[in-house]
Amino acid sequence: MATIKQGLDEAMTVDGAMCAALVDAGSGMILGSIGSGVDLDIAAAGNTEVVRAKMKTMRALGLNDGIEDILITLGKQYHIIRPMAKKDGLFLYFVLDKSRSNLALARRKLLDVEGQMEV
Repeated sequence: MATIKQGLDEAMTVDGAMCAALVDAGSGMILGSIGSGVDLDIAAAGNTEVVRAKMKTMRALGLNDGIEDILITLGKQYHIIRPMAKKDGLFLYFVLDKSRSNLALARRKLLDVEGQMEV
């Protein structure tokens, strides 16, 4: 098992990784972070609202399912939000330089990090 720091360090080994954080979806507070290029405090708070809105929409639609990840594609970046399956209320947030990254490998790495991280 990996600590939060070890898990985030591992996420940053992906080509094009800019920054990553573990966020409490209840409060929007960061539990751990690494990297630069994005104001992670603002991103954590804003993406908490994204997760809440998606959960509310899923309930309204009667969908009995969970979110694997949410991908936001910008012109120069990928932003991946991955709710932690084994720790309800937390999500991983990962920012990648679009020109230097492989989205499939990044998503796979976050899955591995989530599985290894002990919170």
